[in-house]
Amino acid sequence: MSSAAPDHPERAAAGTRTLADLDARVTRCRACPRLVAWREETARVKRPAFRDWDYWARPVPGFGPAGAALLVTGLAPAAHGGNRTGRMFTGDRAGDLLYATLYELGLASRPTAERPGDGLELYGVRVTAPVHCAPPDNRPTPAERDTCRPWLSRELHLLRPTVRAVVALGAFGWQATLAALAEAGWTVPRPRPAFGHGTRITLARAGGPGGAADAGGAVTLFGCYHVSQRNVFTGRLTPAMLREVLAEAARTAGLPGAP
Repeated sequence: MSSAAPDHPERAAAGTRTLADLDARVTRCRACPRLVAWREETARVKRPAFRDWDYWARPVPGFGPAGAALLVTGLAPAAHGGNRTGRMFTGDRAGDLLYATLYELGLASRPTAERPGDGLELYGVRVTAPVHCAPPDNRPTPAERDTCRPWLSRELHLLRPTVRAVVALGAFGWQATLAALAEAGWTVPRPRPAFGHGTRITLARAGGPGGAADAGGAVTLFGCYHVSQRNVFTGRLTPAMLREVLAEAARTAGLPGAP
């Protein structure tokens, strides 16, 4: 799809004024032919355990309140998780750990995420991804990442009045989020800081008086290993490690009741 097309992410995202509008436009995106084909083929073939499911098979929008103070970014929806249920980190093992931890911290209404309509609510937290379609082998290409970035950039722009902390899950999410933060109006140092679990950097808002950075609109970015099954099974990421990063990010965001 040409970037000049009206429904290309670069143009479609720029035209949104609310997160609800952004989420609705995300779900209609067909900009990446490989991802469109994969998400729809996965929904046709299905996993035997989910043969009775009517798969979502569209781009998965962000999930959480419009006034979120904390944003969590992953990589992309899982083929039989978000691509099946239509909600970020819902219906897969990665989401099981993420939402259980948010619940433990008082940031979610329940510890499990099964499907939309299950009663799950997030308190002051929004969950999203730099790529909104499930990719083959869970690996988006650099071109697909860059094509999808306007959605995340606009999401961050719309959250500017309230967001104070961002947790990037994994190196892919870290790099994509730094690029989106720069596009959304924060000052990102060059060279860009490298990803590491527990890494944190505070970014000032660009464009203050006289072009100076605005410290009042600062956001702190936290790095955390991704909550993938592989990372958890190998011990690269433990529940305690995830809890520590999310708790610190919640405190930085000023969320009520944060440990």
